[in-house]
Amino acid sequence: MVGCFFVFSCENKIETVRDLGKATLGVEEGKNIESFISQSGKMRAKLNAPIMLRYLLDTPKIEFTKTLFVSFYDDTLGIESNLFAKYGRYLENDNKVYLKDSVVVYNIAGDTLWTSELYWNQDTEEFFTNKPVRVKREFNNKYIHSIGVRANQNLKDITFYKIQPDSYFIVSDSIY
Repeated sequence: MVGCFFVFSCENKIETVRDLGKATLGVEEGKNIESFISQSGKMRAKLNAPIMLRYLLDTPKIEFTKTLFVSFYDDTLGIESNLFAKYGRYLENDNKVYLKDSVVVYNIAGDTLWTSELYWNQDTEEFFTNKPVRVKREFNNKYIHSIGVRANQNLKDITFYKIQPDSYFIVSDSIY
């Protein structure tokens, strides 16, 4: 009688048991990722993310669904800028990264860029977007609001496309 009690007390649905052994085809998952990115044999960046999903079917891509943090290095392996985003997607065939949701890029001088959506081209080492952007330049501590921007990854060279009226910046005097 006691043996019958134990047999009937542990009941699992067969579907639940089968699902435990199933792997999602074409998706690899990594946790607590620390990845070093090199280009032409040179260390270019270090990426940290709590979750990484790598999709192997169709177009190979990598997703970072729970934030990512990247430090970009110069030729002497010094950090030149950092990036934070709540979501990122890397298309392996295009060498482009799509970032969204609370994207922040800042360099060692204190220049900072905020936007909701940003792309990074790994080949040209440039950021670009056509979304609203706010940039603070450390040398004058003023904010520039723009719709669209293109910048190199150390934020030293920034092109603003549509500067908004609420921006304030200083234009240096020119002598003819």
